[in-house]
Amino acid sequence: MSRAFVREIDDAPEPPVPERMASAAPNLVTPRGARLIDEAIEALEAALAFAGGEEEARLRRDLRYWSMRRSTARVVPRDPDPIGAGFGTKVTIRRGILMSDVVIVGEDEADPSAGRIAWTAPLARALEGAERGDIVELEAGGRTEEVRVLAVSPGED
Repeated sequence: MSRAFVREIDDAPEPPVPERMASAAPNLVTPRGARLIDEAIEALEAALAFAGGEEEARLRRDLRYWSMRRSTARVVPRDPDPIGAGFGTKVTIRRGILMSDVVIVGEDEADPSAGRIAWTAPLARALEGAERGDIVELEAGGRTEEVRVLAVSPGED
């Protein structure tokens, strides 16, 4: 192999950092979600002061993403007395023998391990409009599961 060929490869510029893709769904956010977006932008702007090279490119990409998400955010105020499950509500459910609480939030705010599910998630869509005592069918993974709604309450601010 020619040494010149090796050097040409070594001198090649780093490939660009790929952009973060955003969902085509409306960017609904809770008041908490709006605060999290603002905090992410603030942290990225602060980190950029000390970054260079590939790290700077990654931070700038993330800043573009969060700035776009802030500009398209539609903050949905918390309903203090919800009747049915919907965006921003906390829903206590039973799936089989397991009981759990889920809060229906915006896509960027979702954290299933903390009980926060995106409003676009299959479970959130199945729960939409369900009231205490209702049983909804959740279709996921090629099977249908019954989910009982035990309570609906306001989500977090």
